[in-house]
Amino acid sequence: MLRAEREGQTVGLALFNRYRRRLHLTSSGIAALDAPFVEYNAPLAMGPDISAALLRAAWKARGIGKLVLDGSDAATVAGAGGVPWRMQRRIAPRVVLGAIRAAGLDYIGSRSGNTRYQLRRSLRAYERRGVVTLERAARPAEALDWLSAMIALHEARWQAQGSPGAFASDYLLRFHRTLVVRALAEDMLDMNRVRAGGDTLGYLYNFRLRGHVYAYQSGFSASMGHEKPGLTCHALAIQHALTAGDEVYDFLGGNDRYKRSLANAENSLLWAELVPALSPAGIAARLGAMWGWRPDHAVSISR
Repeated sequence: MLRAEREGQTVGLALFNRYRRRLHLTSSGIAALDAPFVEYNAPLAMGPDISAALLRAAWKARGIGKLVLDGSDAATVAGAGGVPWRMQRRIAPRVVLGAIRAAGLDYIGSRSGNTRYQLRRSLRAYERRGVVTLERAARPAEALDWLSAMIALHEARWQAQGSPGAFASDYLLRFHRTLVVRALAEDMLDMNRVRAGGDTLGYLYNFRLRGHVYAYQSGFSASMGHEKPGLTCHALAIQHALTAGDEVYDFLGGNDRYKRSLANAENSLLWAELVPALSPAGIAARLGAMWGWRPDHAVSISR
């Protein structure tokens, strides 16, 4: 744990885990434990200069050959020092709500002609079942019930594709049940359920902080005809965030087609493995860069 102080006040904290001569910021380096993986990863710091100072101080740890930053933005990685040995880039689509608000539009009205058509057709199809509503869990028991229902829908989809999904161990279930209760108590959780009449379309497991909504996980019912449960659920949640005065609805990492359809902007997140500039690996990486070698490569990361 590194701490930055200024005039006797704590102004920054960074937690690292040491694993196989690597320092991992906020993650363990063990795939099974990092399955809920972190995004927008950075030290807790009152300013980018303090964040960079904490990361650069981490290099002083004895016996460390690499600094690992999972899911960090480009500025955090650049401020850490060292030389990229491996770099994985992932697009994070987002909806900048302020731009829609400034234009005086509702969310669906701000999208492209094709996306507007798909969303409105889906809403009309669901409205045949009854009024379409977005509900937010208000109590821990309700949030946990909805989490369980969401996991069932999520796993059914992924298991049909031969994958266990994102909640496939007791550790992950304990982690998320604990997180849901704590986040709800701090008003940082949006566990949403979307219904049409008495039928459930799906669940959205979102977090929120200072006007920023993060779409972390979801589970949707099967669709029929023109119904699009994923698009519809997210569109309603985005409209709610727009009405509530939030600034960003962030889909987090993943360049999925539905995210691109719903988004109006994007970020890049990096999974970076850095080495000391004067180490043999650092010198090799710099020489490789002179000859046009780049550490970036495509990667598939599941959440």
